Amino acid sequence: MLDMRPVGYVIGLLVAALGLTMIPPLVVDLAEGLGHWPVFAESAILTFLTGSLVALACRNGAREGLSLQQTFILTSGVWLVLPLFGAFPFMLGATEARFVDAFFEAMSGMTTTGSTVFVGLDTLPKGLLLWRGILQWLGGIGIIVVAMVFLPELRVGGMQIFKSEAFETMGKILPRASAIASQISIIYVGLTIACMFTYLVMGMSAFDATVHALTTISTGGFSTRDASFGAFAGSMEYAASVYMILAALPFVRFVQLINGSAQPLWRDTQVRWFIGIIMGLSVGTALILTNIFPNHPEQAFREALFNISSIMTGTGYASVDYMGWGNLLISMFFFIGLIGGCAGSTACSVKIFRYQILFSSIRAQIRKTQMPHGVFIPRFEGAPITEDVMDSVIAFFGFFVLTLGLVAVALSLTGLDFITSVSGAATAIANIGPGLGDQIGPAGNFASLNDAAKWILAAAMFVGRLELLVVFAVFTVGFWRA
Repeated sequence: MLDMRPVGYVIGLLVAALGLTMIPPLVVDLAEGLGHWPVFAESAILTFLTGSLVALACRNGAREGLSLQQTFILTSGVWLVLPLFGAFPFMLGATEARFVDAFFEAMSGMTTTGSTVFVGLDTLPKGLLLWRGILQWLGGIGIIVVAMVFLPELRVGGMQIFKSEAFETMGKILPRASAIASQISIIYVGLTIACMFTYLVMGMSAFDATVHALTTISTGGFSTRDASFGAFAGSMEYAASVYMILAALPFVRFVQLINGSAQPLWRDTQVRWFIGIIMGLSVGTALILTNIFPNHPEQAFREALFNISSIMTGTGYASVDYMGWGNLLISMFFFIGLIGGCAGSTACSVKIFRYQILFSSIRAQIRKTQMPHGVFIPRFEGAPITEDVMDSVIAFFGFFVLTLGLVAVALSLTGLDFITSVSGAATAIANIGPGLGDQIGPAGNFASLNDAAKWILAAAMFVGRLELLVVFAVFTVGFWRA
């Protein structure tokens, strides 16, 4: 029989830790003096005690390593349980959100999707706004650890290609995860502080700078304003673009950088492809936008760079309503959201490396067709791509397209129109944030959707953040029989 105590122990500890992270919003609301602080006091106590009791109950089952089944369950369980407790402040606080809305917002936060069902952000208590930022920040660092440790170990979606890239887990997942996380955390916190000070210097208030730094480095996209980053349009868009791009690069390269080795960062083909795509699309989009901003080429480039960086990294900020930029650019925004950033970053979606592997395989097949007797081996970073990695990547693409179609159909059955259904499915599975159209586009939000659509989208965010196959595997009969 599967022993769930090690899983319960880790999840309990994480839930208790989540309760402690509710203290900063409590302090902020207490300082505001508007009487909102009891919301976080109650939520923190309930969350901390529940997590502590679960951890204590499962402590006798804790051990150094986890089995494959336990690792799958733990990886899925964390991203399901934490949003449940993260939703408490939204239900108890000024929003008085129903459970479906509170869970949607918390799931969007933890998965760093950035889709929101709340309106009137400018008037919400600061504690709630800070809590939204904290949820995304925690989700951002959490997914880095998952991508660097758990997914390579689970051989999911081709991530096993990074198993020996910089850290070898040796089957002892949790102890090695803590060693990796300690190095990544220094960089993650450092980037967040640097981003915050940059925003401060450029004119944001201390509170806005803090929240936006949390949601920029996590590529989450929650803002303190209904206008999103449009409230800070100008030179600050350049700063945000730089930090979004940095957060979408492989954090293992930053670890190597601070340890004195800069070459891996510059030589990483993921990094070169990612930055090249963003800059190329930004320049091309800026040239098209000169028809909209004929006397403002700098504005055209700035708006293009910011919004393309935001969508491709999955941050989801919007500084303008790009639905007015024409059908060509609107279609481009849909597809670049399905590219994503680099593996081992806070960015979302398919990831650059999978496209590299896919294109390498296609190129090898084309050359083999041209020269049937030749031997052409697909390569990634100069090394041959193993069969299990190739199969895993192809499976991921297949499941991604299939899931996108199923979610889009499910959303259409709830009464949503075609554009809202398809873009909503894409933005949830790829954890991007805004969709397309008037309802869920950059100028709208998800508040007006029906409850069924919100549940479907919340499930899609959960599945997409964990690279699809992790969650699907848990729901197979064979998994529980193994």
